[in-house]
Amino acid sequence: MFIEFEKMLKANASSLLFSSKKDQANWFESIKGKLSYTSLITEIREEADKLLQHPIKELTFQEFTIFRETGSRLEYEKSYFAKRRRLNTFAIMTLLEPTDSAYLRELHEIIWSICNEYSWCLPAHLKNSPEMNTEYEEDFLQTIQNPHYTIDLFAAETAFTLSEINKLMDHVLDPLIQKRMKQEVYRRVLLPFQNHSFHWETSTHNWAAVCAGSIGAAALYVVDDEHMLTSILERVVQAMTYYLKGFNEDGACMEGYGYWQYGFGYYVYFADLLKKKTSGAIDLFQIDKVDQIAAFQQKCFIYKNKVVNFSDSTETGSVFLGLSHYLKDVFPKLEVPETELRAAYADDHCSRWAPAFRNLIWFDENKAGKLWGNATYYLKDSQWLISRHTDYVFACKGGHNDEPHNHNDIGHFILQAKGETFLKDLGSGMYCEGYFNQERYSFLCNGSQGHSVPIINHQYQSAGAARHASTIDFLTNEEEDMLEMDLAKAYEVETLEKLVRKFIWKKKHIPEMILSDTYYCTEKPTSIVERFISPVLKITEESNGVVLVGNEKIKILFDRDKLDLSIQKNQFLNHFGEQEEFYQLDFAVKDLREIIRVDFRFVFGE
Repeated sequence: MFIEFEKMLKANASSLLFSSKKDQANWFESIKGKLSYTSLITEIREEADKLLQHPIKELTFQEFTIFRETGSRLEYEKSYFAKRRRLNTFAIMTLLEPTDSAYLRELHEIIWSICNEYSWCLPAHLKNSPEMNTEYEEDFLQTIQNPHYTIDLFAAETAFTLSEINKLMDHVLDPLIQKRMKQEVYRRVLLPFQNHSFHWETSTHNWAAVCAGSIGAAALYVVDDEHMLTSILERVVQAMTYYLKGFNEDGACMEGYGYWQYGFGYYVYFADLLKKKTSGAIDLFQIDKVDQIAAFQQKCFIYKNKVVNFSDSTETGSVFLGLSHYLKDVFPKLEVPETELRAAYADDHCSRWAPAFRNLIWFDENKAGKLWGNATYYLKDSQWLISRHTDYVFACKGGHNDEPHNHNDIGHFILQAKGETFLKDLGSGMYCEGYFNQERYSFLCNGSQGHSVPIINHQYQSAGAARHASTIDFLTNEEEDMLEMDLAKAYEVETLEKLVRKFIWKKKHIPEMILSDTYYCTEKPTSIVERFISPVLKITEESNGVVLVGNEKIKILFDRDKLDLSIQKNQFLNHFGEQEEFYQLDFAVKDLREIIRVDFRFVFGE
């Protein structure tokens, strides 16, 4: 494999994105006069004008140690990502306006500043790392001379970014800046990767694709030694195989839509460069499942910018049009999203170079997208059902409770009308130290207590791969979709033999959803509560149900002789650190028996 791989490396790295510097300059000059590029270029130009009014904000020691002291990530990361936004902006503006010395001057300064950072990693990823070890080892000099640097997502991305910018602009960047960039990419990322193994190389989630893909891309640009390049690329491609193992055959990204865009995006960025470098001899797009993974985006969007936000996902999303247009060329059967869903330049709060740049160079003005149409998708392996029909949406999931970015949410569901959510998923919370350790399921958005699933004998669902749903039946036709699952194994309730949750989505005319739960127990349970999660809406109680009123409305019909309803307002910190309120609607079963059936109808417009 080693020699065969080495022989495949044919193309010169300078031709990976543009055939020549002249072609590159002509392309950037040409897009400035095209109406289809106006919005994106204007956003970048306005960002540059704003940044020119402010000096670089350096990362401080105090910010760097906040996570160590408190577990809070937001303070340092805000400053860190602002520097990456500055780097991206002045790099693109230098390409667009090569004669404007102000842009090049600021580009030099931000590159120099990033090269001076103590670490390119985030503090949240440095716990117990060599960088944070303050104990003086016996061979202190050896440690200084041969440091073991941590490589996280953002260190790898920074190496990719600097390497690509260096190659794109080696004709205008100061030679000392170029030397410094290359030295730091080698010192902080390429040499540590060559000399050590990393946990994410065998991960089955976004870390494998982002870290490995970024390192592979950086190596393609800056490594001249063929043996070193080959050894790096072999490990990168192996890490990519682990990334793909994290997907079922149906292509669902169980981490959530944002992580599809992130992890699969970096898979694509690297695969594109490698395919060009090997003149098509190594094509990572022609691997089983990749076409299904590529199609996940069009299944995940449910109404305009609303997405199915299971796991650590936000409720709204945008699309990288550059990535979407590129994938359409690779997989012609994919649907092209409408332009209105385009991610604005500043939408990515992490300010990642690779997607920002490719949203520009991969954008195809000839690919006109359209609204997502009516569709029902049943992702059999992941047990996701997504159905959108004439502005109404139903989605539910089974799966297991050890998925990437897992929430304990087996049997959970979402209901929307015309973009308004009535039964919701809280999505991702604010990332902090506890969010990713043993405290994870104490967070409302992660534990089953924050999902529309039952609470049995006062117990929530448990975590672990053994906690899973079993599909009993699935049917779909023009009139309705039906999914029936056994959820019993999601709970550590010894007396619960079976819990059959059956969804019937009647999607003709004005849709409605019928939910029935049947409990089979070996002895009478002490408590059963059916919990539903809704936004804070106006609620009106009626004799046969309860009405949730927003711009639209939905009525939840149930038998008051069998169920007691209580409503509690609760709150959690969302992904952006904002307090977000929601309602818990708890329906307690009155007459507890060994076999119990509970029925609900969710009727829109009642």
